[in-house]
Amino acid sequence: MLLLAGLAAEAAPPEPANLHLASVNAAVALAGNDELLYDKNADRVVPIASVTKLMTALVVLRSGQPLDEWLTFLPRHREAPNNAYTRIRQGSELRRRDIIRIALMSSENFAAYTLARHFPGGYDGFVASMNATARELGMTSTTFVDPTGLSPLNRATAADLVRLVNAALEYPEIGEFSTTGYFTARFRKPRYDLAYGNTNVLVHRDSWGVGLSKTGYLSEAGRCLVMVSGMADQQVVTVLLDSFGTRSPLGDAGRVKRWLTTGSSGQVAGAAKAYEQRRNAAYASSADVEHAAVN
Repeated sequence: MLLLAGLAAEAAPPEPANLHLASVNAAVALAGNDELLYDKNADRVVPIASVTKLMTALVVLRSGQPLDEWLTFLPRHREAPNNAYTRIRQGSELRRRDIIRIALMSSENFAAYTLARHFPGGYDGFVASMNATARELGMTSTTFVDPTGLSPLNRATAADLVRLVNAALEYPEIGEFSTTGYFTARFRKPRYDLAYGNTNVLVHRDSWGVGLSKTGYLSEAGRCLVMVSGMADQQVVTVLLDSFGTRSPLGDAGRVKRWLTTGSSGQVAGAAKAYEQRRNAAYASSADVEHAAVN
């Protein structure tokens, strides 16, 4: 990564004004470097939906808990903040490594919840560890209240998420699990299988060389995509938050890649621009309300 950063330093980066994205908030950086090549509202604190699960996986792996241990899917001890549909049967068991895998690649919420329930200190201890890890990484504008991302109160900035991604890159398992294309989870007690697919279609395209991936969606957060991929012969962190439509993050990823390669990204659709205007107005209104409450 240091070599890549050195190579990048030899050439002037593309002009940021030539990158146009549909995502309302975004950040682009070289992998292993927290300095941003591109910043679009990158310091705005916003809901991050299931991008949260990157921190969930990081906390588990940093704890050193055995990945081959079988964990039981316990009934929820509190109601989920949003719809938490799952095909997993309560009381069944799966190895911790496979629970992390389906939480990352397929955004399985019950899997992320289960990882927290089996953490030293329990669920509340896990959430506390998520926030402590964020502070340790310098994610000064980040707050977590649950391990799944179902709560819109899980909030961060695009710049903070670059720091999270770079920390996650230190654990090869996160890259492997999050970019698994398809996986069959084999449960026991009772024995049954469930097939999972990756929520990011770009992991199936060799030309992208995706090394880490996480998608997310809540109505409050919009469509989100955090990814490390090969662009212009470099490994690049792309953080896209609050995108318009299911295909918008993918289109934005393509625009970032084109910008790094040619210096120009092309334009975004009018509908996406209108969405951005509405969302920026909503963020401004929310900020005014919060400011008034403080004062």
